[in-house]
Amino acid sequence: MLTATLEQIQASPRKRAIYVCVILALLVAILAFKTWRFFEGGLWYGNQTADFAAFHIVAQRIWLGDLDLTYQFAAFTKMQMAAAGGTTGVMPWTYPPPFDLLVGPLALLPGWAAYFLFTTITLAAYLATLRVIAGNNFALVLIVFFPAIAITIGIGQNGVLTGALIGLVCINVERRPVLSGVALGLMVIKPHLAVAAGIYMLLTRRWPAVLAAASVVIASSLACTLAFGPQIWTAWLGSIREAASYLEEGRYQLFRMISAYAALYTAGLPPAGAFWGQMATAALALVAVALAIARGPSARFALGIVAVASVMISPYAYDYDLPIVGIGLALLLPDLAGLASPRERGAIYALLLLANAYGLLQSARLSAENVGAGGLERTMTPAIGGFALMAVLAMLLWVLLREARPAAASLHSEPA
Repeated sequence: MLTATLEQIQASPRKRAIYVCVILALLVAILAFKTWRFFEGGLWYGNQTADFAAFHIVAQRIWLGDLDLTYQFAAFTKMQMAAAGGTTGVMPWTYPPPFDLLVGPLALLPGWAAYFLFTTITLAAYLATLRVIAGNNFALVLIVFFPAIAITIGIGQNGVLTGALIGLVCINVERRPVLSGVALGLMVIKPHLAVAAGIYMLLTRRWPAVLAAASVVIASSLACTLAFGPQIWTAWLGSIREAASYLEEGRYQLFRMISAYAALYTAGLPPAGAFWGQMATAALALVAVALAIARGPSARFALGIVAVASVMISPYAYDYDLPIVGIGLALLLPDLAGLASPRERGAIYALLLLANAYGLLQSARLSAENVGAGGLERTMTPAIGGFALMAVLAMLLWVLLREARPAAASLHSEPA
C-alpha cells in the first residue's frame, strides 16, 4: 500500500508538482514562523532553546577572543544560561574549529537575522542538490524526509548543509572530481559523517578528489590555527573526551539519536555493549560500501549506499543528520525499483519514515507532558530511529548479496 501510494505520485507529473509545491510551502512556513518567533522573543523562549542559539553564541565568542572556553562544557553552559536569562536547555560544543570559522560572521547579525540567513542558504542549497539527484523522484524523497528537514529548520541545525555537501560529492565525483573533493573536504565541519565518502574515494582510487579534499582540510586547519591559536585544537580534543563521557552516561537526548549506540543503550545494554554494537554496525555499513563498489548494479547505487552509511559510522548522529540519507534514497531509487520487490521498497520507505518522524513526535509528546531536558523519561525513551536504520542497512545488504554481479560487470565509470 505504501509503495503504491508513494510511487503513484511520481508517475504523474501533475501530482508530483502538487506535492512538491505543498511541501516546499510548508518548509517556507516553518522557516517564516521560526524567524518571527526568534525576532519577537530571541533564540530562547520559556525552557526551549534552538540549537542555532549555540551557533550564535560561539560566533560571538570568536569576536570576544575566548572561543576556547566554548569547548569547556561547564563554561559553555554558563554562557547559554546567561544569554537565556535563566534555566534553559543547553547544547555542548564539540564542533571542529573549521565550523567555528563558518559561523563566525553570524555574530555580525542579530540572532533572528543570522538564523534566517543561515537556514535559508543551507536549505536552498540542499533542495537544489536533491532536485538534481532525485529527478522525478523528488516528491517521493521530500515526503519521506519531510520530518527531518522540518526539524532541522525548526532548531536551526546544519543537517541540510551536510546533506548538500554529500550531495555535491556524489553529483561531481565522475565528471568534476576536484569539485567533488572540495565538497568532501568541507565536510571537515562534521568529519564523522564523511568517513563513508572518504572510504569510497580511496577504494575507487579517485586521487584528484582525495587530493582536493586533503587540501581543503589542511588549508582550513591552518586558517583555524592562525585565527584562533594552536590551543584551539587542544580545547576541541578535550571537548571530544568530555562528550564521550556524556554519551556513556546517557546525558544526551538519546531518543532523537539515530545511531546503533543510542538504540542499544536505551534498549538496556551497558555502554560497553552498546559501543561494540555501534562498531559492528559501522563495520557492516562499510562492508556494504565495499560490496556496492565491487558488485553493485551501478556507480549511482554505490554512492547511494555511501550516503546511507554516512550516518551509521559514529555513535553521535541525530535525526537532523538524516537529510544525508535523503540524498542516498534519491540515488538508490532508480536501481532499487528493479532490484527490490514492492514489499521490500515499502518496508524501506516505512523504516525511513519512522527514523525521520520518531524523534520529532517524541519531542512533541515529552514537551506536552512538560518533561524537562534532564528528565528520566527523556533519558530512557527508546531510540527507535537507530533500529530503523539498522533494518534499512540489513535490507540493502540483502539486496546487494542477492543481486550481486561479477566485479567486471559493475562499471564505475557511469555518471552519478
